[in-house]
Amino acid sequence: MEKIYIDHNATTPLDHEVLDEMLPFLRDDWGNPSSVHWAARGPKAAMDTARERVAALLNCAPLEVVFTATGTEGDNHAIKGVALAKKNKGNHIITTVVEHPAVLNTCKYLEKEGFAVTYLKVDAMGRLDLDELRAAIRPETILISIMYANNETGVIFPIDEIGEIAREKGIVFHTDAVQAVGKIPIDVKTLKVDLLTLSGHKLYGPKGTGALFVRRGVRLVPLMHGGHQERNRRGGTENVAGLVGLGKACEMANESMEENVKHMSGLRDRLEKGIAAKIPDIKINGDVEHRLPNTANISFEYVEGESLLLGLDMMGVAASSGSACTSGSLEPSHVLLAMSLSHEMSHGSVRFSFGKDNTEAEIDYIIEVMPPIVERMRSMSPLYAGAK
Repeated sequence: MEKIYIDHNATTPLDHEVLDEMLPFLRDDWGNPSSVHWAARGPKAAMDTARERVAALLNCAPLEVVFTATGTEGDNHAIKGVALAKKNKGNHIITTVVEHPAVLNTCKYLEKEGFAVTYLKVDAMGRLDLDELRAAIRPETILISIMYANNETGVIFPIDEIGEIAREKGIVFHTDAVQAVGKIPIDVKTLKVDLLTLSGHKLYGPKGTGALFVRRGVRLVPLMHGGHQERNRRGGTENVAGLVGLGKACEMANESMEENVKHMSGLRDRLEKGIAAKIPDIKINGDVEHRLPNTANISFEYVEGESLLLGLDMMGVAASSGSACTSGSLEPSHVLLAMSLSHEMSHGSVRFSFGKDNTEAEIDYIIEVMPPIVERMRSMSPLYAGAK
């Protein structure tokens, strides 16, 4: 049976070139980069190169890159760091209802600590109303945190315009760009973002690696206290091999960006058209004009999404029903509910997220095997029988 992986928003496979670059720092160059002797020189130089590669992907200065272990850590560092640094100036934060749990749960924690949070709504296409953002700003607003692209629908938010609004009001602006970095071009020199989060395992790098862009002059209270690492911004001995891999993954993403965007958007469109032609009563979720090239979120009416995923898995296809961080939950997607989908349609959604190595033949296979799976499940639904 063929095995097809189409869940790249959850994680990507470690690229072989990335692994090859990591191996010497697991096997030979194992020194602590903070030491002052010969064993530190190789790891220290390799970390400098990794930082330069991450900076090149974002078009920022290497000193503006803070290495982290995960995207979740980066989000926590950005949001809590600003909140604590500016708590004497204000206590109000603005975010959206469709953020990743790393942002939503951090904001909920801060609410318990005396901060006020405004959660902006989205429309049926998953889009923000910038007038609502402007209206939400108060004199005590210290931070706006809005994701670059949604992890479930792929909808891209107008980050440049949001940055303009934040800059005009003197408010720090953070974006969780975990799903966007490496998939679409991002230039922080032209974007008015102050803080940006990325994660290595979303762009063919190793798990347990990430980075936080901190624009020069932005003050953060450290999330991790300890030694002098990361210019006193994150204590703890660095994961040298992992960060070397992150740097290599960023370099490769930079080099193949245009080619990968064209390839993945072609696969996405092929799948959506093929499914729409063969399966009735479906809905493509999100703004199809402003979304990631690799993401398709489709609701199948009269079908339960988890059952559909099991059926696909039996045919060798790995997809998902939403965020990997909430895959163990039986609750419908908070993102799709915020877009005014019913509980039933939200439960019947599947996220297909493509990678650079997926092929047209794989997409055609999915288009072939899905209709009988959906029809079999619908035949067991009393709602479908009643609709017919």
